[in-house]
Amino acid sequence: MPEDIRNFVRQKYAGAIKQKKGCCSSASVGCCSNGQSCDPITADLYNPEEISGLPEDLIASSFGCGNPTLLADLQPGEVVLDLGSGAGLDVLLSARRVGPTGKVYGLDMTDEMLATARANQERAGIKNVEFLKGYIEDIPLPDNSVDVIISNCVINLSADKDRVLAEAYRVLKPGGRLAVADIVLTRPLPPQVQQDLLAWAGCVAGALQQDEYREKMVRAGFKDVSIQITRTYDFTDPAAASILPNLNENERRELNGSVVSAFIRGYK
Repeated sequence: MPEDIRNFVRQKYAGAIKQKKGCCSSASVGCCSNGQSCDPITADLYNPEEISGLPEDLIASSFGCGNPTLLADLQPGEVVLDLGSGAGLDVLLSARRVGPTGKVYGLDMTDEMLATARANQERAGIKNVEFLKGYIEDIPLPDNSVDVIISNCVINLSADKDRVLAEAYRVLKPGGRLAVADIVLTRPLPPQVQQDLLAWAGCVAGALQQDEYREKMVRAGFKDVSIQITRTYDFTDPAAASILPNLNENERRELNGSVVSAFIRGYK
């Protein structure tokens, strides 16, 4: 099952970037007037000043559920790692924040995403960035090499979150911090949703409950763990319905209040 999930997710996002669609969106969900996605999970995450000067198609290709570049309070000269960097938006925003004395790595497993991200980097003219191919469960960086780890709606997609968090802890420098946006649950999902690959790729089925997320962070070694809910999703919304196409309206209504996005923080 874990490898099935990984392959399905890879195929889903490879197809999505080719069609310039955001996480969990459908072809019927377009872009808002500001160039950002109108998808209920990905919409309105970045303020206009922050994304000024970046290509509109890059902004519309955001696959996230939050804005970890603000959450992380990045400082000039820091080394940053973005887990599941996608088309590269958070990497390029982070690179602006850490400046020429800092560096940002973007890690992704999907060739199509990496090719798009590198093209976006070249178009933006940002130099202090390196995109790496690999899995977030096996980060291709040495121990104690990163000041900050960010991630945007990606850890929920992994079938081995303990491994992801252990790897994140390994590559962080002592005193380093993890500051991610992710989907979490306020109560358990029905079995049919947990086993639905579309719901996995849609950022829902693989999400952890809040207490379980916190416990896994602590078990990996993180201190001062906090989880702050930022959005609660309404699955009766027509746009949100495309995230769970295998459920009927009543089944989606029963999920309301159970799926939220959150900022998760922890320190090494």
